[in-house]
Amino acid sequence: MFKRILSGLLVSAMLTGSVIYLAGCSNSNSQNGSDDNTSTKTSTEYAHADKIDNGTILQCFSWDFNTIKESMADIAASGYTALQTSPINACLEGEDGGMQLYGDGKWYYHYQPTDFKIGNYQLGTRDEFKAMCDEAEKYGIKVIVDVIANHTTPTTSAISQDLIDAGGGSLETLYHKNNAYDLTDYSSRLACTTYKMGGLPDINTERTSFQDYFIAYLNDCIACGADGFRYDTAKHIGLPDDPKEDDGFTNNFWQRVTTEVNNADNLFMYGEVLQGNNERLADYMEAIGHTTASTYGGKIRSSIINNTLSKGTISDFWVGSAPLNMVTWVESHDNYINDGNWYSMTKEQVLLGWAIITARKDGTPLFFDRPYNSSVDNEWGMNRIGTEGDDMYKDKSVKAVNFFRTAMIGEEESIVNPNSDSTAVMIERGTKGAVIVNTEGELETGFETNLADGTYVNRADGKTKYTVKNGKMTSDANIPENSVVVLYNEGYKEYADTAEVGVADDTVFNIEKGKTATVTLTCANTDNAEYVLNGGKSVAYKNGDKITVSVPESSDIATLVLTAKNSNGVKTYERVVFAVEEKYSVAKGTKVYFEKPDSWGDQIFAYVYNDELYENETWPGLKMTKESDGKYSYTFEDDWETPYIIFNDGDEDGSQQYPADKGLIVEDGKTYTLN
Repeated sequence: MFKRILSGLLVSAMLTGSVIYLAGCSNSNSQNGSDDNTSTKTSTEYAHADKIDNGTILQCFSWDFNTIKESMADIAASGYTALQTSPINACLEGEDGGMQLYGDGKWYYHYQPTDFKIGNYQLGTRDEFKAMCDEAEKYGIKVIVDVIANHTTPTTSAISQDLIDAGGGSLETLYHKNNAYDLTDYSSRLACTTYKMGGLPDINTERTSFQDYFIAYLNDCIACGADGFRYDTAKHIGLPDDPKEDDGFTNNFWQRVTTEVNNADNLFMYGEVLQGNNERLADYMEAIGHTTASTYGGKIRSSIINNTLSKGTISDFWVGSAPLNMVTWVESHDNYINDGNWYSMTKEQVLLGWAIITARKDGTPLFFDRPYNSSVDNEWGMNRIGTEGDDMYKDKSVKAVNFFRTAMIGEEESIVNPNSDSTAVMIERGTKGAVIVNTEGELETGFETNLADGTYVNRADGKTKYTVKNGKMTSDANIPENSVVVLYNEGYKEYADTAEVGVADDTVFNIEKGKTATVTLTCANTDNAEYVLNGGKSVAYKNGDKITVSVPESSDIATLVLTAKNSNGVKTYERVVFAVEEKYSVAKGTKVYFEKPDSWGDQIFAYVYNDELYENETWPGLKMTKESDGKYSYTFEDDWETPYIIFNDGDEDGSQQYPADKGLIVEDGKTYTLN
């Protein structure tokens, strides 16, 4: 339902893992903990954990395969061990192939499969996926594919015949018998694993022929270069001892997909198991290998937002007696989009949370990269599927703590509140390293630490020095508010600052047809930034240069590609897209009509909104007036710029709306029908 707008060279082995350095030759020195490592020598030989468990994962949310491939150097330079794609299966081509994250297109279409074969119009082809995996291999980056086995698109007419045949030959056999029921009682394991969730048809994952079909899809992903899988909605697929329908099949889906796929012993697999009523977290960890730790993410967000980083809250993973085989996060894409975290938590606060979860010994941290140019005032930013997300994923503090994590493999952890100040927390790893996060006010040094005596430089800012002597940490400067301090010497490698390219924060990404826009370009840490506009020639630019952008007559978008290299020749890439905007005005007093289908309820509403996030009322909108001829009318009470309208019969379960996606253009006096 449409909701309201605000909706391979092994160099050192350690205790529990090892580090791999790839892609180039090093000229830096690693020194012991008691020495001051302030060398200006730099390396392009990036230290990545040899196992995904010990490293970090970048969630490339709605990036297409070519964008990920072009961004691989940046991903490696930022210290990630693995990247996670959005679902790469075939999916519904909604809104005539529109490519907005939300609006004229939908990010979630690839989470609603039409077939289990590689490639879709949003992310790219199978060949492009393989080329992306090949590029990742060059940099030592592992590839995790987000997969969905639990459900399909609700637009069942779009489901491929091959999938239907694999599901027993009909839509009825593809799905569970209980698919006729909507899931409301999450405490019932039978309902949770066989009922329809959120309107999404529930696949009978116990059917052997479907399992065979899905395993073939997984093996094709592996053949292309996938190193692991994230299972979406995993808790809605039954465990071996869960109750099930009387259909002659057994609950063996997890046993088969974790053991019968190629290279099974070397794959990293985890399931999305959102914590709540009767979710059986420990059992899913045993069945799949790893699960998410959603409650911990919520505790981290709350701690950062409220400036209360108590040791007890931070140290507890909130998984009970379950083993610590978990993927942790500050926020997931669902938290960002559906839970409103996009406006309740700033990017800077996300980075503080990331430092905490990544500095820790246990868990495998996942970094969700927010949409490009998004903010607490603009959920979708540039609002484009396929392009790179926000530069926050390669922030200096993120890079510093990612490499810290790799250097600390095998070290135990200690969590304390420095000076007993609960607005700050310090995660120490043995005597080798420490990460300090301070959320409120300046934090005075002079507190106790387990760090070995010596002089340390904050790897997050590259300059501030800290001295440890006789178990006390001191510095000439206090630790600023909303800052991250990353301290370690042993295992540290000096890397050149990443080149930065982009457009000004106030850039508007919609251009009226036939008009132009002036765009300010930005760059830093480079002397060779270049741009290519609409496939033209490459042009050098400097920070602050302005260019004129227009949409070609033969297209509905303008494409701006920005590239640069840093002092070590490491490439940075960004693709910026400007879309045509068709503007029109609607005057106060404009009146429209709607013919209600017989199957709808008797109270009809008009929900009006525009791209500036104005709405006539929160969903379902304002009640329409029933006219004498049986039609329903709505009169605009204000002037509007480029509004869209959706007709519906309320927000109760089973309610109807037209259209199902983006609203209709408003035309004075028009009668709208479903035909």
